Amino acid sequence: MLGERYFDDAALLARRLRKQAAKRVVLANGCFDLLHVGHVRYLSAARELGDVLVVGLNSDASVRELKGEGRPRMPALERAELLLALRPVDYVTLFHEHDVTRLLETLRPAFHAKGTDYTVEGVPEYEAARRLGVRTVIVGDPKEHSSRSLAPDPQGMRKP
Repeated sequence: MLGERYFDDAALLARRLRKQAAKRVVLANGCFDLLHVGHVRYLSAARELGDVLVVGLNSDASVRELKGEGRPRMPALERAELLLALRPVDYVTLFHEHDVTRLLETLRPAFHAKGTDYTVEGVPEYEAARRLGVRTVIVGDPKEHSSRSLAPDPQGMRKP
Protein backbone atom coordinates (compact mmCIF):
# COMPACT_ATOMS: atom_id res chain seq x y z
CA MET A 1 0.00 0.00 0.00
CA LEU A 2 2.89 2.39 0.62
CA GLY A 3 4.33 2.19 -2.87
CA GLU A 4 7.26 4.22 -4.13
CA ARG A 5 6.70 7.17 -1.80
CA TYR A 6 7.77 5.44 1.42
CA PHE A 7 11.44 4.93 2.29
CA ASP A 8 12.95 2.97 5.17
CA ASP A 9 16.32 4.31 4.06
CA ALA A 10 16.70 8.10 3.73
CA ALA A 11 19.78 7.67 1.51
CA LEU A 12 17.58 6.01 -1.13
CA LEU A 13 15.14 8.88 -0.89
CA ALA A 14 17.99 11.40 -1.25
CA ARG A 15 19.04 9.66 -4.48
CA ARG A 16 15.45 9.79 -5.75
CA LEU A 17 15.24 13.52 -4.99
CA ARG A 18 18.54 14.21 -6.77
CA LYS A 19 17.41 12.16 -9.77
CA GLN A 20 14.16 14.15 -9.91
CA ALA A 21 16.19 17.38 -9.55
CA ALA A 22 13.83 18.41 -6.77
CA LYS A 23 14.22 22.14 -6.23
CA ARG A 24 13.07 23.19 -2.78
CA VAL A 25 12.71 20.18 -0.49
CA VAL A 26 10.98 20.71 2.85
CA LEU A 27 11.46 18.30 5.76
CA ALA A 28 8.77 18.07 8.42
CA ASN A 29 8.89 15.44 11.12
CA GLY A 30 7.02 13.91 14.02
CA CYS A 31 5.37 10.90 15.58
CA PHE A 32 1.93 11.44 14.00
CA ASP A 33 0.58 8.85 16.43
CA LEU A 34 -3.08 9.74 15.97
CA LEU A 35 -3.55 12.00 13.00
CA HIS A 36 -5.53 15.18 13.79
CA VAL A 37 -6.32 18.56 12.25
CA GLY A 38 -3.23 20.17 13.82
CA HIS A 39 -1.06 17.72 11.88
CA VAL A 40 -2.88 18.48 8.63
CA ARG A 41 -2.47 22.23 9.14
CA TYR A 42 1.22 21.83 10.02
CA LEU A 43 1.93 19.69 6.95
CA SER A 44 -0.08 21.94 4.64
CA ALA A 45 1.85 25.01 5.82
CA ALA A 46 5.15 23.13 5.48
CA ARG A 47 4.34 22.10 1.91
CA GLU A 48 3.74 25.74 0.94
CA LEU A 49 7.44 26.44 1.62
CA GLY A 50 8.72 24.30 -1.23
CA ASP A 51 8.26 21.96 -4.14
CA VAL A 52 8.51 18.61 -2.31
CA LEU A 53 7.44 17.74 1.23
CA VAL A 54 9.25 14.89 2.95
CA VAL A 55 7.89 13.75 6.30
CA GLY A 56 10.35 12.15 8.69
CA LEU A 57 8.33 9.66 10.74
CA ASN A 58 9.53 8.47 14.14
CA SER A 59 9.93 4.69 14.32
CA ASP A 60 7.83 2.77 16.82
CA ALA A 61 10.83 2.41 19.15
CA SER A 62 11.64 6.12 19.08
CA VAL A 63 7.99 7.04 19.74
CA ARG A 64 8.01 4.69 22.74
CA GLU A 65 11.20 6.31 24.05
CA LEU A 66 9.75 9.81 23.61
CA LYS A 67 6.14 9.21 24.70
CA GLY A 68 6.31 6.17 26.99
CA GLU A 69 4.84 2.69 27.11
CA GLY A 70 1.63 2.18 25.20
CA ARG A 71 2.76 4.48 22.41
CA PRO A 72 2.57 4.60 19.52
CA ARG A 73 -1.05 3.60 19.26
CA MET A 74 -0.59 2.76 15.57
CA PRO A 75 2.45 1.03 14.03
CA ALA A 76 4.79 3.04 11.81
CA LEU A 77 3.63 1.56 8.52
CA GLU A 78 0.01 2.50 9.24
CA ARG A 79 1.04 6.02 10.31
CA ALA A 80 3.05 6.30 7.07
CA GLU A 81 0.09 5.16 4.98
CA LEU A 82 -2.15 7.80 6.55
CA LEU A 83 0.45 10.51 5.97
CA LEU A 84 0.87 9.52 2.33
CA ALA A 85 -2.89 9.83 1.86
CA LEU A 86 -2.63 13.56 2.64
CA ARG A 87 -2.37 15.84 -0.39
CA PRO A 88 0.60 17.91 0.90
CA VAL A 89 2.85 14.88 1.58
CA ASP A 90 5.12 13.71 -1.23
CA TYR A 91 7.34 11.22 0.63
CA VAL A 92 7.64 9.60 4.06
CA THR A 93 10.88 8.25 5.48
CA LEU A 94 11.29 6.46 8.78
CA PHE A 95 13.91 7.51 11.32
CA HIS A 96 15.00 5.80 14.52
CA GLU A 97 16.94 8.54 16.31
CA HIS A 98 15.66 11.07 18.86
CA ASP A 99 16.02 13.91 16.36
CA VAL A 100 16.33 14.38 12.60
CA THR A 101 19.93 15.55 12.39
CA ARG A 102 20.84 12.50 10.29
CA LEU A 103 17.90 13.18 7.97
CA LEU A 104 18.99 16.79 7.56
CA GLU A 105 22.51 15.64 6.70
CA THR A 106 21.26 13.00 4.26
CA LEU A 107 18.46 14.90 2.52
CA ARG A 108 19.87 18.46 2.67
CA PRO A 109 16.44 20.10 2.41
CA ALA A 110 16.02 23.82 1.83
CA PHE A 111 13.73 24.04 4.89
CA HIS A 112 13.16 22.18 8.13
CA ALA A 113 9.59 22.91 9.23
CA LYS A 114 8.48 22.50 12.84
CA GLY A 115 5.17 23.18 14.55
CA THR A 116 4.22 26.16 16.67
CA ASP A 117 5.04 24.37 19.90
CA TYR A 118 8.68 25.29 19.07
CA THR A 119 10.68 28.46 18.56
CA VAL A 120 13.30 28.47 15.81
CA GLU A 121 16.17 28.43 18.31
CA GLY A 122 14.37 25.81 20.42
CA VAL A 123 14.24 23.22 17.64
CA PRO A 124 16.58 20.39 18.75
CA GLU A 125 18.24 20.23 15.31
CA TYR A 126 18.58 24.02 14.90
CA GLU A 127 22.39 24.12 15.12
CA ALA A 128 22.81 21.18 12.75
CA ALA A 129 20.40 22.78 10.29
CA ARG A 130 22.22 26.12 10.49
CA ARG A 131 25.57 24.38 9.91
CA LEU A 132 24.13 22.64 6.82
CA GLY A 133 22.53 25.78 5.41
CA VAL A 134 19.01 24.50 6.05
CA ARG A 135 16.53 27.17 7.10
CA THR A 136 14.46 26.29 10.18
CA VAL A 137 10.87 27.57 9.95
CA ILE A 138 7.94 27.43 12.38
CA VAL A 139 4.61 26.71 10.63
CA GLY A 140 1.04 25.68 11.34
CA ASP A 141 -1.62 26.91 13.69
CA PRO A 142 -1.29 27.32 17.46
CA LYS A 143 -0.68 24.04 19.27
CA GLU A 144 -4.26 23.39 20.37
CA HIS A 145 -4.46 19.75 19.30
CA SER A 146 -2.59 16.64 20.39
CA SER A 147 -2.83 12.88 20.03
CA ARG A 148 -2.89 12.62 23.82
CA SER A 149 -6.02 14.81 24.01
CA LEU A 150 -7.84 12.59 21.48
CA ALA A 151 -7.50 9.25 23.25
CA PRO A 152 -6.99 8.07 26.79
CA ASP A 153 -3.48 7.11 27.75
CA PRO A 154 -2.71 3.37 28.20
CA GLN A 155 -3.70 3.50 31.88
CA GLY A 156 -7.16 4.78 30.96
CA MET A 157 -6.69 8.34 32.19
CA ARG A 158 -7.53 11.22 29.86
CA LYS A 159 -4.78 13.83 29.66
CA PRO A 160 -5.41 17.49 28.81
